[in-house]
Amino acid sequence: MLFKATFLLSLLTSSLALPISGNAVEKRALSVQNYSQFTVSGGVAGNALAEVNAKFPINLSDPKSVSAEDVAILKAARVVAESAEVDAGGFNDAIKAAGGQKTTAGAALQRGKIKNKVLKLQLQVMFLTVEGAQGKDTAKQLAAEQKKLANNVKLDKEAAGKPSTAINFQGSSQP
Repeated sequence: MLFKATFLLSLLTSSLALPISGNAVEKRALSVQNYSQFTVSGGVAGNALAEVNAKFPINLSDPKSVSAEDVAILKAARVVAESAEVDAGGFNDAIKAAGGQKTTAGAALQRGKIKNKVLKLQLQVMFLTVEGAQGKDTAKQLAAEQKKLANNVKLDKEAAGKPSTAINFQGSSQP
């Protein structure tokens, strides 16, 4: 009898300890990182999309389950990736300072910029996919971003194996 009571108490305690969030359990996949931690621009060209997906492991097969916090991190990281491309001290400035895309250093920076564009666009595609699954009308914008992403993935693959240079840029995925 004591065993039954202990067993039932144990089951009750375990069930009360389960995390509950609405109808489903939300699971966070991402954490806030500095740009230097999530950039994919360095190394070699050719595999940027896989590198982005490894750094941002969002389950797009079930986009409704992606947490609001993860969506906010995706958006913030995308903004930083765009800033790394166009803002002062970003890729455009670094390529110009290296003497343009025709120099060895400038060409490697341009490949890094393409990888950074893949990062920026894939993050945009990810959060638009999630927002679309969660009820927002994102179809038109998503199609446009997917087209840009496909173009930059193609450019990255065309340069496969060639050196790609990252830049030292400040920013984080903090929403």
